[in-house]
Amino acid sequence: MFSERISDVSARMRAALAELHDVRSLAGTSMFAALTVVLDRVATFQVSQLLEIGFSFVGVAAAAFLYGPWCAGLSGVVVDILAYALRPNGGFFIGFTLNQFLLGFLYGCWLYKKPVRLWRCAAACLTVTLVLNLCLTPVWLHIMYGNALALTTLRLVKNMLKFPVDTALMYLVLKFAEARLAPQLRR
Repeated sequence: MFSERISDVSARMRAALAELHDVRSLAGTSMFAALTVVLDRVATFQVSQLLEIGFSFVGVAAAAFLYGPWCAGLSGVVVDILAYALRPNGGFFIGFTLNQFLLGFLYGCWLYKKPVRLWRCAAACLTVTLVLNLCLTPVWLHIMYGNALALTTLRLVKNMLKFPVDTALMYLVLKFAEARLAPQLRR
């Protein structure tokens, strides 16, 4: 059973790498990257210099679901650079670019070539919350601004409140993508 799971993961990662060579996948990923940049511009709210709430993750999640972790991760790098160019917020820092790559990659690991299930969306959101939002982001903010780790309590509360909203939103968007977009793309 364990070896079957390993071979399944290996096959999905190979299929995801093959998406990088498919023009349709790259075009679709680019469209979701553009959507993500637009959502970053219009659906991100600055709470403080070190804390913001946004919903641009749904574009990344859709790209990860449809095209895999590699396409979604690499589009995250492009999105981070474009979003910063359009809406600079503090200084540019490569750690946040790494976060964007990991966001797409982690979503892709949970969602690519899998049926959309609420528990899977919750697990993807929880992984991103724990690894990126509560671990890496405070480290990057500490490197950039000094004592940003003091805001960990505020960050924890924000993520606890936002987790169910993000999970539900991701589930609804991916259910739509599964029903309407995936059949069109698999022709």
